Amino acid sequence: MADRGVDLSALPKEVRDQLAELDLELSEGDITQKGYEKKRTKLLAPFIIQAPPVEHPPKNDVQPVAPSSSSGHGPPPSNSSRYRERRSKRSHRNGGTRDDRYRSDIHTEAVQAALAKHKEEKMALPMPTKRRSTYVQSPINTRTPPDSSSGSEDDSSSRRHSTGAAPMPQVHPGLQSNFQANSSVQSPEAWINRSVQGSSTSSSASSTMSHGEPKPAQAQPQYKPQYQPLYQPNETSAAHVTNMLAHSRIAPPENSAPPPDVTAVVPPTTTRGPRVDRPSIATVRGMSRNQSRSSMMETADGVPVNSRVSTKIQQLLNTLKRPKRPPLSEFFTDDSEEIVEVPQPDPNTPKPEGRQIIPVKGEPLGVVSNWPPALQAALARWGATQGKSPALTALDITGKPMYTLTYGKLWSRSVKLAYTLLHKLGTKNEQILKPGDRVALVYPNSDPGMFWVAFYGCLLAEVIPVPIEVPLSRKDAGISQLGFLLGSCSVGWPRMKWVVTDSKYLTKPGKDWQPHIPTANTDPAYIEYKASKDGTVVGVAVSKVAMLTHCQALTQACNYCEGETMVNVLDFKKEMGLWHGVLTAVMNRIHTISVPYAVMKACPLSWVQRVHIHRARVALVKCRDLHWAMMAHREQRDTSFTSLRMLIVADGANPWSVSSCDAFLNVFQSHGLKPEVICPCAASPEALTVAIRRPGVPGAPLPARAILSMTGLSHGVIRVNTEDKNSALTVQDVGHVMPGALMCIVRPDGPPQLCKTDEIGEIIINSRAGGTMYYGLPGLTKNTFEVIPVNANGVPIGEIPFVRSGLLGFVGPGSLIFVVGKIEGLLMISGRRHNADDLVATALAVEPVKTVYRGRIAVFSVTVFYDERVVIVAEQRPDASEEDSFQWMSRVLQAIDSIHQVGLYCLALVPANTLPKTPLGGIHISDTKQYFLEGSLHPCNILMCPHTCVTNLPKPDRNSLLEWALHL
Repeated sequence: MADRGVDLSALPKEVRDQLAELDLELSEGDITQKGYEKKRTKLLAPFIIQAPPVEHPPKNDVQPVAPSSSSGHGPPPSNSSRYRERRSKRSHRNGGTRDDRYRSDIHTEAVQAALAKHKEEKMALPMPTKRRSTYVQSPINTRTPPDSSSGSEDDSSSRRHSTGAAPMPQVHPGLQSNFQANSSVQSPEAWINRSVQGSSTSSSASSTMSHGEPKPAQAQPQYKPQYQPLYQPNETSAAHVTNMLAHSRIAPPENSAPPPDVTAVVPPTTTRGPRVDRPSIATVRGMSRNQSRSSMMETADGVPVNSRVSTKIQQLLNTLKRPKRPPLSEFFTDDSEEIVEVPQPDPNTPKPEGRQIIPVKGEPLGVVSNWPPALQAALARWGATQGKSPALTALDITGKPMYTLTYGKLWSRSVKLAYTLLHKLGTKNEQILKPGDRVALVYPNSDPGMFWVAFYGCLLAEVIPVPIEVPLSRKDAGISQLGFLLGSCSVGWPRMKWVVTDSKYLTKPGKDWQPHIPTANTDPAYIEYKASKDGTVVGVAVSKVAMLTHCQALTQACNYCEGETMVNVLDFKKEMGLWHGVLTAVMNRIHTISVPYAVMKACPLSWVQRVHIHRARVALVKCRDLHWAMMAHREQRDTSFTSLRMLIVADGANPWSVSSCDAFLNVFQSHGLKPEVICPCAASPEALTVAIRRPGVPGAPLPARAILSMTGLSHGVIRVNTEDKNSALTVQDVGHVMPGALMCIVRPDGPPQLCKTDEIGEIIINSRAGGTMYYGLPGLTKNTFEVIPVNANGVPIGEIPFVRSGLLGFVGPGSLIFVVGKIEGLLMISGRRHNADDLVATALAVEPVKTVYRGRIAVFSVTVFYDERVVIVAEQRPDASEEDSFQWMSRVLQAIDSIHQVGLYCLALVPANTLPKTPLGGIHISDTKQYFLEGSLHPCNILMCPHTCVTNLPKPDRNSLLEWALHL
């Protein structure tokens, strides 16, 4: 290395920064190894101290590759703060970066330790064999000889560093000296001779040979191996072919055809098809002149084969095409209760031991004397008394303010829209919309002003707004479910009347017309869409009194004050972005600065700059936004968090959000960010806000975190991890229950029985500030919005209905709420619960910077033989090699087996930007699963591992099996 004899810690700060930048570029695949070495040598040249020569080990000794920061495969340095500092100084890149929302230095070290343990202990299960596609044509001098240890890190690393010649194949120890004498001869004969050594690798060797070797200019001497094979095969006709190929050189034609279909049985004829490769006398040496060419290229059955196909495989295919006895499957009865191997319960399985949980009650909802009777009344008040007060500021694509909507303009435009909806859509004396009708709101994420006017215009007209996300093309994910949502809400799909809400198309009402603002009641106020696990999109109806109560509860929990400034980075059409940035903001006359998703992609620091410029008091973000800001930060001057009193993390319920919060705090604490302002929360479309951490007192100790055992979590119990640190999950709290709410933990499957204190269950909420129903779906509504908890004896604990939140968690010390996952991401594998986010975090901890494109990984389960099996699909980087891809997949297989004790059924890599996306750029899981089941994913690399997960194979009927054996 170029840094030999150089003390890196003694280098100037500018040189160390450039080296760190260079290491990061190599780890993310932005620079080649050769370019990296060249630039690093140039940087360290003035500081190199000549050192005495060091004796190197012999070339035939296998040296393990030590992980380093420049290799791109090892874990980051143990000093995690220094690692994050180097990442934070790097400019933001739009492509190729890893998704650090799931990053955890502790978990990364645990994964690397598990992989090291797998490296020391050889796996008992057979390793998968990769097959090359018949459509791939590449020269033979760029291929690597097939080897059973191709998935190891050492071999792949040595192959990546070699450039001009093919790697040296490993041989028997007793033949080492002979092989070294001929190590300079790197030819296809060595590969073919190596295939004779063992039948276990013959098929894989034949499947990876190529036709693309250039034709030599002159006749080459016959290659004679200097060693004998490990065993001598039987002298059959197939063995003659193999021995002949082992001592011959086959030169392909100039235009090589694709490999033939070995399953096609062709009768022996004198005329051969164009798909059968047949060597000529001029290109084949070691064959007798009297020997027939046709007999050389045929098996014992007379079936023409390609030289790369194993004889045993060809005979097996011929046997399968011409069965002589009844198939074995006919002697099994497809009765799952009789044939499926039922696993016996493990006596060491952890079980809950605590007492039955007691419902947790939130603080009382305060009584405000001047609280408006409805949200529309609050808008009317601010429009009349604070007309010039800013309500909304929208940003353009560069992150600069585009326009500011005042409360006076918001009120007047909403009134004009309400009048137009009620009186100007139909002909004279005809009213198309009536109070209670549903109206779909179709607005892009870059136009929050128009959405605000449309939403409050519908409330003033007493019609029910239904914000939706419309795909931009027919190929976008989720378009098939849009009609189901609008149909269940009776919007009028597919025949709809479109209304443009620009002010020039609206009619100004007369002075004597004023909208009717009734007191909040149980009628639906708006409908929020929600995509379920199976891909169906339903609408959650929120009543007017629930909307008003929710605004009051959020105001009390977050201590909102009149006239504050809020920066909203979330989607303003649903969930936290709608509840805080549109509804509660108007209730308290808050100035909201909306930062759309497109602005965040172009300028990730835009929301941080808005906090500094407007001295914002509250910011609404996700872990994704924290990570992007960290990556783009380069010690800018316009960065200050001294005014911020509350940083609400909307996806704080994700167990892996703690790593993003810690990393963001470590980078920006020097810019005025205080630890007590970070407030994670938990919410769902059905229960609305479940819990939120209140702003802390400066200097007060932060709540403790839970370090749980993943093995215990898979069995649904809470166990503090004390033994195996590799399978630990660190979880942060999401605060206390919302004011005026009552919370319980029930078992997620079966009757809603109350859990024990050390048991993981689903969080259910009873509150006036929650959803009321799935609009138009009474069957689903009863199972979700009308849940009555029962005790261990099955007796209901009361008559108060609860709402399922879809969140899995438990109640910790001090009535703090901890969330460990969601019902939608729960995978039930052989009676154990696995969280999809946990599996994604483990896969990302294998450092896929050279394989996975932008950290885009989807995890789901499919039903195979009466049980669920885990499938992982990821997007592959365009510049990723096949060897790196299979090495990463093999290591992911080992890491998940070590940490989660679960086998993978399939691990597939698809080309970049081919997985279906959500409107905000995420992976559409349900559509990805559907494409997988249909076989339309078209992966470029795939690893099928049924032997690691399908353990409930059928039990044969002995009598039928004996009858089948008599046919032999």
